[in-house]
Amino acid sequence: MVSIIDICKIINVSNLKIMIIKNNIAISDSGFVFDPSTGESFTFNPTGLEIFKYLKEGRTLEEITEIITDKYDVDERNFERFYYDFISMLKQYQLIDNE
Repeated sequence: MVSIIDICKIINVSNLKIMIIKNNIAISDSGFVFDPSTGESFTFNPTGLEIFKYLKEGRTLEEITEIITDKYDVDERNFERFYYDFISMLKQYQLIDNE
């Protein structure tokens, strides 16, 4: 099994894992995401947009999992699988800030 460290870069703040999204990423309410440093744009579905906004706010995986599993009909295990796939995609498109 791949660890979260293999999927993306993390930091540890008070034992909470927080993803670092680039500060200059522009996000519209419709799901349009623009990275001015590369000129690339992306479109997220509503759930992806919601998760991205939570990441941008600095929320932890644990906080996001609780919010999403309470709001939608998904269990923790399935959500975390989706989350790690989503983080992998963010890394691939360089939307996660490299420290």
